Amino acid sequence: MTFNGTWKVDRSENYDKFMEEMGVNVVKRKLAAHDNLKITIQQDGDKFNVKESSTFRSIEINFTLGVTYEYSLADGTELSGAWVIEGDKLVGTFARKDNGKQLRTNRVITGDELVQTYVYEGVEAKRIFKRA
Repeated sequence: MTFNGTWKVDRSENYDKFMEEMGVNVVKRKLAAHDNLKITIQQDGDKFNVKESSTFRSIEINFTLGVTYEYSLADGTELSGAWVIEGDKLVGTFARKDNGKQLRTNRVITGDELVQTYVYEGVEAKRIFKRA
């Protein structure tokens, strides 16, 4: 699948506003803007292995498409949700455990970039990754 590979964040759009809407404090937002996030994605059928490495943490996530799992954001926000494939997009729909509000994440390959879009409470942000 085209998502397979190692991806390094290149740039972000509206990411600070998104994090502010998520309730991330200003200090953490400033740090997150320079997190040097790298994502390695490997797919085997409907199973995914995702390794995230940044300035702040390194974690490994295993999930199966359509199966709900638990996940913690780098700021400690706890989520529960699942990923599905919609056309050429990997779409994640998650509920925050603290307030039940929905966070939606899409991953799509555009040209030679992986574009990850986040939507929370009407605020949209993008993180654009290049192959590492």
